[in-house]
Amino acid sequence: MNHTNFDAIVIGGGHAGIEAVFALAKRNLKVALVTLNIKKLAMLPCNPSIGGSAKGIITREIDALGGVQGIFADMAMIQIKMLNTSKGPAVW
Repeated sequence: MNHTNFDAIVIGGGHAGIEAVFALAKRNLKVALVTLNIKKLAMLPCNPSIGGSAKGIITREIDALGGVQGIFADMAMIQIKMLNTSKGPAVW
């Protein structure tokens, strides 16, 4: 039996999981990611809600801290829709 040692094991490849793996790997830690379906890794099924007035702020904060949520959401592009267009560019 082959034993491998990890500094951290992350369960789930969704929003929090990919951020955790990315942050740990940037610190040169040996990380394992456990997911049910590798084909759905970083799919981020709630992409349509990324970018609204509340989640958009969080996404920009994650981006400013070096996170990858916004990048993966853009890469997946499940849905693109401009919200609140009638309220003007202040809320875009």
